[in-house]
Amino acid sequence: MSTTSTAPANSRSRVITASLIGTTIEFYDFYAYATAAVLVFPVLFFPSSDPTASLLASFAVFGAAMVARPIGAVVYGHFGDKYGRKATLVASLLTMGIATFLIGCLPTINAIGFWAPALLLVLRLAQGFALGGEWSGAALVATENAPAGKRAWYGTFPQLGAPLGFIIANGLFLFINFALPAEDPSQKSDAFLEWGWRVPFWFSAVMVIVGLWVRLKLVESDAFKNAESKGTIRKLPVLEAFRKYWWQMILGTFLMLATYVLFYLMTNFTLTFGTKPQTLPEGADPSTFVPGQGFAYTDFVIMQIVGVVFFGIFTMISGPLADRFGRRKTLIWVTAAIVLFGFTFSFFLMPRENPVGAGTFWMTLAFLVIGFTLMGLTFGPMGALLPELFPTNVRYTGSAIAYNVSSILGAALAPIIALALLSTGAGNPWLVGIYLSVMAVLTLIAAILMRETKDSDYAGDAGEIVPEPLP
Repeated sequence: MSTTSTAPANSRSRVITASLIGTTIEFYDFYAYATAAVLVFPVLFFPSSDPTASLLASFAVFGAAMVARPIGAVVYGHFGDKYGRKATLVASLLTMGIATFLIGCLPTINAIGFWAPALLLVLRLAQGFALGGEWSGAALVATENAPAGKRAWYGTFPQLGAPLGFIIANGLFLFINFALPAEDPSQKSDAFLEWGWRVPFWFSAVMVIVGLWVRLKLVESDAFKNAESKGTIRKLPVLEAFRKYWWQMILGTFLMLATYVLFYLMTNFTLTFGTKPQTLPEGADPSTFVPGQGFAYTDFVIMQIVGVVFFGIFTMISGPLADRFGRRKTLIWVTAAIVLFGFTFSFFLMPRENPVGAGTFWMTLAFLVIGFTLMGLTFGPMGALLPELFPTNVRYTGSAIAYNVSSILGAALAPIIALALLSTGAGNPWLVGIYLSVMAVLTLIAAILMRETKDSDYAGDAGEIVPEPLP
């Protein structure tokens, strides 16, 4: 007598690798721009006599990509829910990779004038459009192939792409900055400004090739095949999502809000504030000058990378916690901690010595470690939580829209609001912390209102079976 067993459609290693490597590449590309938006784009694409105005213009283009993300969510969500996850994920990866590579090829404003920032904006919008479809597809690959009881654990692997992408992008910028030093460590060398900053953008091409090789080996999940066999696939998934699951999309948007605001404050804002000079630079306008902490760029990025290591560790820890205690309870406790963390900004970031001394260093490092730890604990469960709010036939669309609309409310506005609040506080970041706490309260309300999704019938819930009208 012989028995046969059916192997899973996608092996565990293939699922983990495909979900992890794609988001790592996507977040790497995104962070490469975020770092350049602080270091070089204000000088090369948005020069001005007012450094704050240049930085705000650079951040405005950075934020513009967030507007494109919901559009990408609708487009990629449509194809992902109608035709499958695999081809959609390949398309999003290609779009992101090509846009990032071309940013590294752009001439600056001194070479082609207005066209330089205009083309940068177009490519930045393409980045946002691609990221709008990437995250949800990767989360679905992980969670729709997860063993029973381990969905949140598997869902942390695409989330791990965020800290890994950050470390790789900033580590590469850091290496190039060391390799092309300037006489004044507070400035960038001519070689760095001419071509060094382009290398991280070109390097993305190598990563994209690896990602494509892995993703092309995927096959569709049993959950999607089940939806196809039951006839629940809709012609226009986005209409189905808005008509029947609008509340879940609103809830998911606010569930992600604190996560986005916290992350962009811990990356963009802290890098800006940490590396701003403490005293008025020669030639700067005293009426617009806002003091910072005065760290050298390389020192502060190393501190951020240390913090992001904790981000990665606690992202992985959050999965088993959410599988054991539930998504709702885990998120409520972590979000409450983020509310309290917002009240500590002045305590950790204001004690400053000029030049920077050990006290400022250790207080800032502690701030980064605590903030990134909370980031891992809140971001990790989202890989399972947001998709669990929707049935299979609109899961890509619904989770992508919620995730990316939240990026507008949180990530797109956070750097600009933070700079404005820092200026209002005359260099004291207490208002920035209050802003984080207020956004976290909104997330806390959403977490209290949500239902627990840990034990939902993820694979079996294919959506409502409604026959399509006969032609």
